[in-house]
Amino acid sequence: MDVFSRTFLPTATEAGIPLATVTRHLPVIGRCVDPDDPAVLVARVRPASQLGGEFLMLLTYRRLVVTRETRVLHRLQLHLNAHLRHLSHVTWAIDPRDSTIEMCATAVDGVRERFQMRVTDPAHGSRLDAVLKQVFTERRRNVSLAA
Repeated sequence: MDVFSRTFLPTATEAGIPLATVTRHLPVIGRCVDPDDPAVLVARVRPASQLGGEFLMLLTYRRLVVTRETRVLHRLQLHLNAHLRHLSHVTWAIDPRDSTIEMCATAVDGVRERFQMRVTDPAHGSRLDAVLKQVFTERRRNVSLAA
């Protein structure tokens, strides 16, 4: 079993995502991720755009992948598949009033993507903030220092 397969399901389970949802999105997500890239964060997200359906976000140390399941026909679509080095101006902010974290990033094509993740409690929000900080701040700094 590869690293991605060993880490994806536990990370999704920790996020409280039902197994049925995970298994529906896994074929699309699995094609985008390298087998040796561990899943760091899996979350249901809402985009800022008015697209309908259910969105699932996967963050690894190399990629950000967002899939969409349409409401009516339940078709799966790839919404975003980006290598982290192709994302710029990545920001996130916790909004305690709405119990959400809004994450924004500009893709290589210039499109600004915005996603909201629901936070169940303050500890969960702190954990999500720490993961995002590790992936987008500390890890990028370490990679640029090694180069």
